[in-house]
Amino acid sequence: MKTTCEPLEGNKVKLSVLVDEADFATDIDAAFAKIAQEVRLPGFRAGKAPRKVLEARIGIAAAREQALRDAVPQYLGRAVREHNVDIIATPEIDIVGGQESGPVSFDATCEIRPVITLPGYGGLRVEVPAIDVADQEVDDVLDTERRRLGKLTTIERAAKDGDFVVVDLVGSRDGEPVVGLAVDDWSYEIGKKWVAPSFDDELIGKSAGASFTFTDTPSGTQESADFAVTLNSVQELVVADLNDAWVDENIDGFTTVAEWRESVVERLTTNRLNQVRNVVVEKVTDSLVALAEIETPESMVAADLQRRVENTIRQFQSQGINIDQWMQATGQDAQSFVEGLRPQSQKAVKVDLALRAVVKAESLDATEDEIDREFESMADRTNEQAVREHQMAGSPKNKKIRFISVDQVRAAYQANDAVVDLAAEISKSKALDWLIHRVEYVDPSGKTLDSDVVIGHSEADHNHDHAEHDHSDHDHSDHDHAEND
Repeated sequence: MKTTCEPLEGNKVKLSVLVDEADFATDIDAAFAKIAQEVRLPGFRAGKAPRKVLEARIGIAAAREQALRDAVPQYLGRAVREHNVDIIATPEIDIVGGQESGPVSFDATCEIRPVITLPGYGGLRVEVPAIDVADQEVDDVLDTERRRLGKLTTIERAAKDGDFVVVDLVGSRDGEPVVGLAVDDWSYEIGKKWVAPSFDDELIGKSAGASFTFTDTPSGTQESADFAVTLNSVQELVVADLNDAWVDENIDGFTTVAEWRESVVERLTTNRLNQVRNVVVEKVTDSLVALAEIETPESMVAADLQRRVENTIRQFQSQGINIDQWMQATGQDAQSFVEGLRPQSQKAVKVDLALRAVVKAESLDATEDEIDREFESMADRTNEQAVREHQMAGSPKNKKIRFISVDQVRAAYQANDAVVDLAAEISKSKALDWLIHRVEYVDPSGKTLDSDVVIGHSEADHNHDHAEHDHSDHDHSDHDHAEND
């Protein structure tokens, strides 16, 4: 087989393939063997009719046509690998010779993944939520706990904002009680504005024993109601002074205000850090996408969109949700549902191209060792899942578990021409790690944050653990693994 690769405009190349007559003769033999399985001839079992008999009965043209259908994609695959062509859409194939006899030649016009440059990727500045905890935030936490442990004391004065009142309340419409608006001896804090917009104002200035009526729209509804209220008592929340003695008596694990305050600062800071770390990847990729000023190839967007829709439908099904009923309930049709996912696919395509640009610029291609470690990780995860399913199913202990070996995983990827895709995912993961450890993180005020604090570990630590990354963009479930005895 001879091949050439010619660049074309618009992110396309033309692969030209020439298959000599002797090689294609083998494909014709395979086509006759395939036809033999489908054709029934008197005196021969299925698949056992000799080629000469088949050729005499159906002619060689049918077998040659079958051979072209079966073999051309295989020859094209070899040409793609030989020239390292990164195809992103189904090629347009034009058979230019050999339809009837002689060597076979064909051209394949292939749309390829754009290769972009990304100026400025090494100096990204990413804004993330603030990590520092303000003194007022700590004070609010301490005050909330002090109020929770405070004592309500009945007082003989008119109610004011912040007081607690005990009331009997009835809401009605046209003389009929409204469900949920009838309660006796209800303790309510003035200022919460839970009942109706004017309820709190009606309470302020009234003393125990007062009865009054008003009309307003209950919170969360659209129809007004008539309210009748009796104020049984006014109470004031007495909050103890914050001192070491009170902390020692009321706050488990602490004996001083300073200790308790330090613990609250640590807890709030940890919560902030977790929030920041949860958005780091999204923030970094958003900044990266902003640098990728390119038109996303529609073929890549369409492929990602199809996978995204299929994954979403599977998730709904796993949760027992009917997708048609869900779309009806949310006022969507199939087209609007799909188009709603398009922006995510467009971003995913830009992230893919941008990360590949970083891989190329920083020489972060996956190594053979990294690919092998990923195969080992896949085998481990698959076998662990098999054990869990075996245990959950309550299978007898003497029943064998279907384990797979690393060689089987590798062979499955090789058989599906998926090793290149896996290597690309590992490389992109390395590029993202590279970026995450080198961007400048700032909070909303513009303050520069310590990268190691934001991420939670240093790059050296991360590189040590890199092999344990789960490249979850890959779907390994379709590979056929044999049982390991």
